[in-house]
Amino acid sequence: MKSDFMDSGGNPRTIGIMSAVGSLLREWRNRRRLSQLDLANAAEVSARHVSLVETGNSRPSANMILRLAEKLDVPLRERNRLLRAGGFAERFPERPLDDDALATESGALRRVLHAHEPYPAVVLDRGWNVVMANRAVTAFLADTGSELTEPPMNLVRLGLDPRGLAGRIVNLTEVRSVFRRRIARQLAIAPDPELSAVYEEYLAAEPGQPLAESESDIVIPMIIRAGGRVLRLFSTITTFGTPMDVTLAEIAVESYYPQDDETDDYFRGLMSQ
Repeated sequence: MKSDFMDSGGNPRTIGIMSAVGSLLREWRNRRRLSQLDLANAAEVSARHVSLVETGNSRPSANMILRLAEKLDVPLRERNRLLRAGGFAERFPERPLDDDALATESGALRRVLHAHEPYPAVVLDRGWNVVMANRAVTAFLADTGSELTEPPMNLVRLGLDPRGLAGRIVNLTEVRSVFRRRIARQLAIAPDPELSAVYEEYLAAEPGQPLAESESDIVIPMIIRAGGRVLRLFSTITTFGTPMDVTLAEIAVESYYPQDDETDDYFRGLMSQ
């Protein structure tokens, strides 16, 4: 297969490789708002070397690419892209959660979800699609009757679309603001076309409208009507520490907790049915 980095004789286009990886590294450095000197000091190399790499006048080794990418906090998916642009093999595999190689991690996720019952908990991928859920989620959504609950179920669409839960969320404006802030920050860290489309569909602010401020990103309040009651919940987010697989690096566990006894009683009763 002919590559953009191969010449007509099938030999590597070294200049093209150097330019490609250098441009990508410069994009990430600018995204992180670091100077060449800042990055050089963090990576313990000379600013001149960073400049030569970015301008395509020096071809970095795979280890140097990964070193710079780590200091720039580049996501694993994009580190693979940097390696490919530099003419090297990917270092970080991307496997589905049901792959045998991730059996231990998948089992841990299932145990976390089960242990959180009778309260809802979900595992989300980078696009906010629900890839795993516990029985409390299934029971809670049983009467929603919307195609939005069909796989792949997207948590943003489910929460903000009128066909989903939007009509039942009392503090919808606040919940939307929390979604907007979190996803805007996520896209700033690592742009993603699928998530950008969801953001534009449900969360993009009107021109000139600032993003709403919030006191905390750790506790996320939600007030929702269900079963003739008004439920008050907050959620927390858990991620894998130092993952070496793209899939594991991009997933998060969203766990919901009751804020009062009435909400606690509701979910305990729901799970006992």
